[in-house]
Amino acid sequence: MNLPSFFTHTKSLLKLAYPILIAQLIQNLMGFVDIVMAGRISAVDMAAVAVANSIWLPLILTVYGLIMALAAIISQLDGAKNYLEISKQTYQTAWIALTLGIALIALYYLIAPALFPLITLEGNLKPLLFDYLKYIVWGAPGYCLYLVLRNYSEGLSYTKPTMIISIIGLLVNIPANYIFIYGEFGAPALGGAGCGVATALVYWAMFFSMLVYTFSSNILKQASLFEHFYWPDFQAIKNILTLGVPIALSLLFEVSLFAIVAIILVPFGAEVVASHQIALNFSGLIFMVPLSLAMATTIKVGYAIGHNNHQQAKDYTTYAITLGLLLAVVTALITVLFRVPIVSIYTAELPVIELAANIMLLATLYQFSDTVQVVSAGALRGYKDTKSILYITFVSYWLVGLTVGLILGITDWVVPKMGPYGFWIGFITGLTTAAILLAWRLKVVQHRLAVKTSN
Repeated sequence: MNLPSFFTHTKSLLKLAYPILIAQLIQNLMGFVDIVMAGRISAVDMAAVAVANSIWLPLILTVYGLIMALAAIISQLDGAKNYLEISKQTYQTAWIALTLGIALIALYYLIAPALFPLITLEGNLKPLLFDYLKYIVWGAPGYCLYLVLRNYSEGLSYTKPTMIISIIGLLVNIPANYIFIYGEFGAPALGGAGCGVATALVYWAMFFSMLVYTFSSNILKQASLFEHFYWPDFQAIKNILTLGVPIALSLLFEVSLFAIVAIILVPFGAEVVASHQIALNFSGLIFMVPLSLAMATTIKVGYAIGHNNHQQAKDYTTYAITLGLLLAVVTALITVLFRVPIVSIYTAELPVIELAANIMLLATLYQFSDTVQVVSAGALRGYKDTKSILYITFVSYWLVGLTVGLILGITDWVVPKMGPYGFWIGFITGLTTAAILLAWRLKVVQHRLAVKTSN
């Protein structure tokens, strides 16, 4: 490996990745703040927020995945210096985002009245849960449009606005929670459901802040969104959906797998479920590191492809995976050495601490395969090869990972049933399968482009 080239490329990747990482961590912090502030009212309010988030997050993350296609589209257009088309593609994605945001509102009001009588939950949990969802859906259009502007900026290799706007979101979130949870300044005291109002306000605040930045930024003037207005172009929308839907579904496969496993583990008892959730939550925080690097890789690879520099795209991919694995060594060491103090932040119950700490040993292996698969997927998005990601993630997560987890976790077919350990071995197996297949697919795409260029 050429070390000077490695340091040059990785410095460029880190410059793009660190604002995304900070933004992702702040998004997680907002969820943490919601649960803590709701918990100060009662355990029921805290539970309502947690359950409502488990319903809301898969929906909004699916939309997030779909809109991620815009960054790949724009980075290639930026490499080709086709700035007029950047504006057009951003508008078409905005029409999709607006439609999806309104659809989420409609979905709640169509489904909630039918579901409410059928669901049995203790005390005030049910009304708080439904009220939270009723409030947060009104923020969906704002968040969807924010994601469009975020991916527009990131696609043009400007990621700092993502970090700044996330900080603004957090600064709105804390006082808004205080006002609507506790009923301050004449607002109604909504308890945990007030977090839904606060989050909706955060979504709109982030959108308007990003809109102001986009309008005023001199850096983005070369691909200005305000010189021309574009009505929906259904062929362009179809092309965006063709690229974005596989990304959205692959993200949904991953999120839903972890949700299903959490449900399967319920019969093992509260201590097992709590231990699993702690390990999963911490792993999710660690995952923000390779995810941010993957998003930066999408931008760099897309730009190089648009600039018709296939060797540079290949170099960025190689160096990104190498950098990701080096960072995984650091995060794995932190996990191994500090797993007990980390778990102790979540709980004081000794059986939960012991089990979660043991599971986190498996999470160290999980981090390496997770890094390779997510960075490889990020590179493939830069090449606009997203259908392969969909097929590979479905096979790896659901056919391989879940099957191995079920066999080892709840049966005695191979070894005596291992409970949560079996499912974590399933996660590792599934992610390793995904890493191998996505890396292989990346090589295939790069080889095809090399052959095409030489001809």
